[in-house]
Amino acid sequence: SAVVLLVLAATAGLALALGLLPQAPVTRFCAASNNRTGFLCDDRVTCILASQVCDRVSSCQNGEDEQEKLCGDLPHSLPGYLVFRCSNPAYWVYADQRCNGMNDCGDCSDEMGSLAACPPCGLEWWSCSPVLYEYCSCIPRQLCRDGVQHCLSWSDEYIC
Repeated sequence: SAVVLLVLAATAGLALALGLLPQAPVTRFCAASNNRTGFLCDDRVTCILASQVCDRVSSCQNGEDEQEKLCGDLPHSLPGYLVFRCSNPAYWVYADQRCNGMNDCGDCSDEMGSLAACPPCGLEWWSCSPVLYEYCSCIPRQLCRDGVQHCLSWSDEYIC
């Protein structure tokens, strides 16, 4: 019986090596720069931002971030962790665009509310009600005191 077990183990190993047996699914989730949601390349070292997947530029050495099975029917063909669904079901953005300070959804649902669950403005941002559609509840501090109104209250010019 030991010989039978040895033969079965060798057969299973050979079948796995030849790709005849299904392998465990590959986990591609990783934390990219600034702890943003990322996609792990085949080399198991390179982690690219979610928004670099299916952008028509191969960011992974083997081009796995641009494969048809991944990019064929966006966003449905993407793994769920790469996608953030805006409050309007017709729109979506890449997960790394959530809480980035920019109004990527068009209705600020990627920056505000329970779906986004964003932390308050960081040190590089000023909290206010922006006048520009581009921002939601914070503006970059570099826009403070630049002679241009970016906040409804003008706080970016007088307080910031």
